[in-house]
Amino acid sequence: MAQHDFLPSAPGLGMIVTVKAPNKEILLSKLYGPDGKFTFTSHTPGEHSICMQSNSTNLIAFASNRLRIHLDIQVGEHPLDYSAVDPNNKVKEVSNILENLQGEMNHIMKEQEYQREREEYYRQKSEDMNSNVLWWAIVQTVILTSVGIWQIKRLKDFLIAKKVV
Repeated sequence: MAQHDFLPSAPGLGMIVTVKAPNKEILLSKLYGPDGKFTFTSHTPGEHSICMQSNSTNLIAFASNRLRIHLDIQVGEHPLDYSAVDPNNKVKEVSNILENLQGEMNHIMKEQEYQREREEYYRQKSEDMNSNVLWWAIVQTVILTSVGIWQIKRLKDFLIAKKVV
């Protein structure tokens, strides 16, 4: 979980925040007003990218108003402090928690599907290998029986030729 605060000081300007995981999956993409706070949870280790863009294309707004951003990044697992949550914002916090839980469920379902695919692949490999071993044993048995019969016939012919039998 990572929590970030930003406060653009220019009135009327907002920020578009996009957060991408190392696998290029978009974790967050949202437009914020003149001030805002965003939190995201990722279950993918690695380097995440955070892109912040102004929602204004007006260069005069940038020239006349200085754009100042305060970025406070907290990385790791930080449980929410419910006593500090704004009462008007509780629904949003619960909604975020619910979205995080849904994301975790999706991640678990993807992991289970991946494990099923791997299990099916290795089961098929094992069955193919067992089939090959069975055929190899049958071929060996046929060859050994043929060689044994041939040796017995040759020995009998040899003994008859030498008049031992």
